[in-house]
Order: sequence, then structure tokens, then C-alpha cells
Amino acid sequence: SSCSCAGSCYQQAKQVLHAAVPERLQGRERETGMLRQFLLEHVLGRRPGSLYVSGAPGTGKTACLSRVLLDCKDKLAGSRTVVLNCMALGSPHSVFPALAQQLGLPVATGRERIRSLEKHLTAKGPMVLLVLDELDQLESKGQDVLYTLFEWPQLPSSRLVLVGLANALDLTDRSLARLGAHLAGKPRLLHFPPYTKEQLTLILQERLGQVAGDPILDSAALQFCARKVSAVSGDARKALDVCRRAVEVVELEVRGQTLLKPLPRGES
Repeated sequence: SSCSCAGSCYQQAKQVLHAAVPERLQGRERETGMLRQFLLEHVLGRRPGSLYVSGAPGTGKTACLSRVLLDCKDKLAGSRTVVLNCMALGSPHSVFPALAQQLGLPVATGRERIRSLEKHLTAKGPMVLLVLDELDQLESKGQDVLYTLFEWPQLPSSRLVLVGLANALDLTDRSLARLGAHLAGKPRLLHFPPYTKEQLTLILQERLGQVAGDPILDSAALQFCARKVSAVSGDARKALDVCRRAVEVVELEVRGQTLLKPLPRGES
């Protein structure tokens, strides 16, 4: 929509449309509540366990968990939290030295490294919350890495709570079938469905509502964007990107019009 505002309002709009973690996640109240309940029940209750969070990119998995970790920071202060993005690891087995380093354990290699981690995670001490984002990057031949990680919370005297996030809905059924043989060892599942048109519209409206003055983008334009994105993917990041690009286009057009304005008193 035509917006008579200084360039600052466009900068503000682009800023609020970045895929940062907001104070409140629209349309994810149920999932946020379940994540909070799981963490408090297992970490504060000193009950080792595992949770597998699935959902397509842009459905709010990482954002929700980040929000919950921020909100529960004080309650979880007595435990140790380690967050690893598996995309940044060189290979599936690299998760073990990365975890050992975060826990301050001495350098070891091969089976000795895994034994050292198991010994640490079953010794007396505070609960350890391990968050593995992009978990599907740890799939390997025989799935030994994933089996090892998901079996750790089941070890006698374990103090590990494991939360894995991945795109695939069926990773645990497809890659960790053996865990199903021991019902206690099977991770709890939480699925994030794609965002609906209504949810995407609310997300965009809430973000842009933080910018003072007249609306930068028309309500009909936001609904059009939400409808198109929900039909293809339900990816909130995609919807934010499309709107941010639209703001950039408008900003360039307005800037161009300003530059072409005739100067007063016939100045060249």
C-alpha cells in the first residue's frame, strides 16, 4: 500500500519480518505447552527420557524450543543444557567429540570416547539436557549413532534428557525400529504440522503490527501471501521472506520517486 513514511519505517518492517524468535509463537500454543511440560517433567523431575520433534522446515520446531528454553531458563538453571546443530558436524560420529567438548570431558577416541560419555551420563550429578537440531544428519550405516544416543536415557542411573528435531515424520519408525521393541526406550513424539493460511496471516499481522504508523503492507496482500504459502508448504519463514522482499521493492520505488522529484525554483 502507499505509505508516506520516512525510510525508517521500511527498515523497521524488514527487521520485524526476519525469522527471529518472537515473544509469542502464533498458532503453536499446543506444541509450546507440550515442549515445556516435557522439559519440566523430565529435567526438573530427574526422569531421563527422549523426545523426537518432527515437522517440515519453517513449521516452528526450533523457534518453539528456543522460546521454551528462554522462558524456562531459571527453572533449568540447576541442570546442564547442550544444544548442537548436527548440520554443522562433519560426520554422524562427530556428535560424540562435540558433546564431550561441551561437557568438558578429556579427549578420547573410538569406543573409549563413547564409554567415557556413558560413564559421565550415568554418574551422580545434575541432569543433562541434550538438544540435537537437524537430527536426520546423524543417519548412518546401521544407524549406530542414533541408536547409541537414544539408548543413553535408558541406561541405569542415566541423567540424560534427549530432544531431537528433524524434518522427517517417520525417522524413528524407519531408522530406529529396534527401539520400539522396548516400549520404555521409544522416544515420545511431537509433530509440527504446516501452518494454515489463518495462522500465517496472524503471524504476518503480529510482526508488522510492531511498526508504528500506517500499515506498510495491505491486509489483502498479507492474506494473499499467506494463502499462496500455505498451499505450497505452510513455511512461516517463506511467508516472512516474501513480505520482506515486497517491502524492499516498495522501498526502492519510493526512493526512486524521491530522487526524481523536480527541485524548487528551477534549480538543476
